[in-house]
Amino acid sequence: MPQDFQVVSSPIAPVSAYAWNKDRTQIALSRNNNEVQIMEFKNGNFTLLHTLTEHTQNVTGIDWAAESNRIVTCGQDRNAYVFVLENGAWKPTLVILRINRAATCVKWSPKEDKFALGSGSRLLSICYFDPEYDWWGSKHIKKPIRSTITCVAWHPNNVLIAAGSSDFKARVFSAYVKTVDAKPEATAWGKKMSFGDVMGEFGTSPASGGWVHTVAFSPSGNQLAFAAHDSSVTLVDAAKDMKVNRVESDMLPFRTSLWITPNSFVVAGHDYVPVLFTYDGTKLQCLGKMDVPAKKATKTLSAMDKFKTLDKKGTTDEDSTRTSVDSVHQNAINQLEAYAGAAGAVSKFTTSGVDGKIVIWDIKEIEGSTGLNIA
Repeated sequence: MPQDFQVVSSPIAPVSAYAWNKDRTQIALSRNNNEVQIMEFKNGNFTLLHTLTEHTQNVTGIDWAAESNRIVTCGQDRNAYVFVLENGAWKPTLVILRINRAATCVKWSPKEDKFALGSGSRLLSICYFDPEYDWWGSKHIKKPIRSTITCVAWHPNNVLIAAGSSDFKARVFSAYVKTVDAKPEATAWGKKMSFGDVMGEFGTSPASGGWVHTVAFSPSGNQLAFAAHDSSVTLVDAAKDMKVNRVESDMLPFRTSLWITPNSFVVAGHDYVPVLFTYDGTKLQCLGKMDVPAKKATKTLSAMDKFKTLDKKGTTDEDSTRTSVDSVHQNAINQLEAYAGAAGAVSKFTTSGVDGKIVIWDIKEIEGSTGLNIA
């Protein structure tokens, strides 16, 4: 069974963004407000260590750099901060973003020397440290983005960046910064990678379309998976002439994704459960839900209990009056993160939800309980 923790309670509120540190002993999260709470996770308990209050409006994104131990946050106040731990306290540095709409998402690059930030300003900010002025500056990618950037994901080469948008498109850009990056080698996405170059642009379902909620590169970087609000999941294989594979799901839209092996990735969203997809090099398939509820013992009601239930609820059918659901999460899942294992060989992952829970999922346990073959 997955381990679930009611991190936000009294009252219950969404975990709107979160990130783990390198050894998974601490977590930075926001409770759908302007604060970032840093908590210690030990023996199954979360203990508050620090509260960061620099943002004046809701925090929309958090990422924790594993090696440099820096935390980057962004919010609806159009600001981003990079926090560094000094003498037991987290010291903030303001990022010069130059945007006039809310920031929506943020991610460190694999080498942790820059980060990408999406916003409602119809542009993608690539931020890097400028030692001359001792601040974090930014360069903007504007064309051909036509609406809010909703999600970002870095390619393993530290140069290419994928961005999903509410203009129904997922795009791959070059985020090459001459003062930061070495000259990049050719990839399946292309050879020339000047800053802002569009390496690929891909739409959602032609029948309906929808906002792109999540993008994710495979461990090799040759495949890009993205999910949209039309409940479609799309995989683009750059190694096979940009072949597009799409599954139009009958489930509710997915909001987040994570590659767990070179061939398999997990998506989750408004159906409250993680769902497994696999790509064998030719076909994208949905293998099924990864949260299968345990069968509950049938409860026999006495005649008196049936009468009381009928009098109180107007029916003797308890299932029709339940307010809980059979899944571990009781509301939409909004973020997936790797918890244990290396890139492309994830053994455990975590989810956060609108129900205020953080849940730890074990791949081996999922295979045993569901019968799924995760290759």
